[in-house]
Amino acid sequence: MTWTEEMPKPGDIIRIKVKFYFHYGIFADNNTVIQFGLPNNVEMPPEKVLVVQTDISEFLVDGAMLETARLDRKEKSQRRSPKETVEYATSKIGTGGYHILHNNCEHFVNECVFGEARSSFVDNVRNSIRKKIGRG
Repeated sequence: MTWTEEMPKPGDIIRIKVKFYFHYGIFADNNTVIQFGLPNNVEMPPEKVLVVQTDISEFLVDGAMLETARLDRKEKSQRRSPKETVEYATSKIGTGGYHILHNNCEHFVNECVFGEARSSFVDNVRNSIRKKIGRG
């Protein structure tokens, strides 16, 4: 997966940089994004973080630059169709269970697109810790 500044299409994974991390969402249509929490809700209690559908302006906080995921050939063959991706994401609106390490916004978008909740950010942090303690 690579990231570009291209305009997203429905079903695309999108992200913005917020301080030291990325916040992810599913582009639903010309004006809406489905996301697990909001970009700047890091101080909100996890039990109050929900999957929401918002206007894209609520996703693009503080003039953040929108990036769109471009999938490689293998990823394209493993993904749900864009229509199924948006339908799945929409079906999750109102659900919670947020956890920074096990169920965050990146887990959410990967589950919507690929059917598997995963986070490269969390994986990289875990691998870094393992190397530092000699388990790499």
